[in-house]
Amino acid sequence: MGIFRWNYPESSVPGFWGETTSTIDWCEENYVVSPYIAEWSNTLTNSVFILTAIYSIYSAHKNKLEKRFLFIGFGYGLVGVGSWLFHMTLKYRFQLLDELPMIYAMCIPTWSLVCEAKEALFNGDNHKKVPLFEQIFIGVIIALVVTTVSILYVIYKNVDIHQILFAVQIVVVAAAAGSLTYRYVHDPLAKRNLKASMALGALFFLSGYFSWLLDIHFCSFWVHIRRSILALPLGVLLELHGWWHILTGVGIYFYIVSLEHLRVITLDVSTDYLFIWRWKVFPELIRKGHNPSTRYSLELFGSYVNDLAFEAEKKKK
Repeated sequence: MGIFRWNYPESSVPGFWGETTSTIDWCEENYVVSPYIAEWSNTLTNSVFILTAIYSIYSAHKNKLEKRFLFIGFGYGLVGVGSWLFHMTLKYRFQLLDELPMIYAMCIPTWSLVCEAKEALFNGDNHKKVPLFEQIFIGVIIALVVTTVSILYVIYKNVDIHQILFAVQIVVVAAAAGSLTYRYVHDPLAKRNLKASMALGALFFLSGYFSWLLDIHFCSFWVHIRRSILALPLGVLLELHGWWHILTGVGIYFYIVSLEHLRVITLDVSTDYLFIWRWKVFPELIRKGHNPSTRYSLELFGSYVNDLAFEAEKKKK
């Protein structure tokens, strides 16, 4: 059809990784771009997941945030790596490395926010931490639940078991974060930034989930459009499970930043940090004294802050 446009293969192409052993095979046709990658789009789009996780780890370390945020970033990076290997090979062992780390990674923000919500419930605005023993106890309970679900999932191979727990974890995290924001966040600018980052994180995530549903339920339609109209390489743009990876990868980063901001507020150390929006759209929590290397605003789509204004802001504090 041309140098920059070519048809999909008429029949299935043998792949380097051999027989598919995973219990799920997504809508993307296997080995149509490379014999070494079963699902090209679904594999490479995980790079967004991995890169945002790496940046969240780097930012948390550079700005001296609590180690829990390093673990959160590492957990989601592991999900991206597992998903890359799964979609590249369609092997069951890598399917587990894709799916199970999702609920493992969610354990850390779930534990963190449950502890913080308990602080708020019993200590009001005193910012008194839950005793270490109670934090460990809450962590053990969460670990036991997740371990039990993991065993049941491996035994019965029912994806609903995994998805239900993941959904419950998301609801717990969102509800706890919303409650803590309402109780602790009184500064108008901080409240606007938290709401914006949380709302955008949720919007990206829900958009990704909607793409995931469309990919599952209208697969034959997308295959027809890709084969009959778009061909390769444009057809990869309609691999909607790949968009799930991109959108959720970005959405989770936004939500991690909002959790970081909420945490420093509940610990009453927010004066040591500045919430910025790089290029007006990319949020990050930085430590005061770290001059951002890019243009940024203090609100979503707000005016850029120049270097002189940044220095004046530091002197005020």
